[in-house]
Amino acid sequence: MTTCAPTLHDLQCAVRRDLLGLADGDAAAYVIADGLAPQARLAIYRNTANSTLLTALRLTYPAVRALVGDEFFEGAARLFIEQCPPSSAHLDSYGDRFADFLARMPEAASLVYLPDTARLEWAVNEALHAADATSLDLRRLEQLDEAAMQAVRFLPSPAIRMMESAFPIDAIWHAVLSRDDSALADIDLAADPVCLSIHRGPSGVDVNRMTKEQYRFATALLAGRPLHDALADAPDAETSIWLAHLLVSGCLVDIRLSNEASSRTAER
Repeated sequence: MTTCAPTLHDLQCAVRRDLLGLADGDAAAYVIADGLAPQARLAIYRNTANSTLLTALRLTYPAVRALVGDEFFEGAARLFIEQCPPSSAHLDSYGDRFADFLARMPEAASLVYLPDTARLEWAVNEALHAADATSLDLRRLEQLDEAAMQAVRFLPSPAIRMMESAFPIDAIWHAVLSRDDSALADIDLAADPVCLSIHRGPSGVDVNRMTKEQYRFATALLAGRPLHDALADAPDAETSIWLAHLLVSGCLVDIRLSNEASSRTAER
């Protein structure tokens, strides 16, 4: 009986499984010893792969690392790598489930604010690495008639994220990264929940608090709700000011009309 030679894809998959600890020895059969056992050769690359993933998590979650300490962070990160190996070679996209992992980790249960701090850091990471986009030319709004203004919708910048938390995670994040122990000690975990916008502008990523009403309004706009409807549900006097902020800060990059979206859907 003749055994078929493995394809390049077979070899790549076998090596990947071995490097990520998803199999034990699958790739060894394809490795020539030449003075060093196949598993020993693979172990070198496995260590390199794990170190690379660990470094990626360290860079993405500096505040989490500072809060729990190097030893705890490395142990948690190694468990995460083992249980949640990457599905892509793009390291900037690795670690999106780390916050949920921390939320399930019994050893971190007393740090109730830790998962949301990690979610904030992931949002910052996403905003930082998002694609560039040109801000909306406000003159386009001036060209719309009253009917069009009723139906106008905005397309958000790829570099904006929104989140809520029961804890003052923005204050925790700022205090930890600035190494301000005094500010960290003054944080009241029982304070009111926070609503945050995370946006990459010309000077970097900004994390800003907003009111609940501003958050609802901005979230509706970023989700593609028509401006007229979003304004109707947000009668707060500050809404127009917040809309102006979204427009001038580059959080909105294009416009569509609701009837345009309907016609395109019908065409499909």
